[in-house]
Amino acid sequence: MAILFALLFYIMSILIKNAKQNYFIGIRTPWTLHSEIVWNKTHALASKLIPILSIFCLIGLIFPNYLSILLFIPLILIFGYIIFYSYFEFKKIK
Repeated sequence: MAILFALLFYIMSILIKNAKQNYFIGIRTPWTLHSEIVWNKTHALASKLIPILSIFCLIGLIFPNYLSILLFIPLILIFGYIIFYSYFEFKKIK
């Protein structure tokens, strides 16, 4: 299962990198949907951070008892950072 999650996060980072501004795919916060500049910056950052989750999933193969911790804590931290980043980028351009 950890290998599938690692693959999912890796593919997701590739898709996010190439996503144009829309209401269906990507990081859809009010700030990214309002500004194409914020959308592009947020998705560029996300495409670099999300593959880190793949690495944590693969580390979870070595430590299977800690897989949930190795997956969910970085997941919350990375996506929390991405959301706050998009907000602060929006405030910069306003």
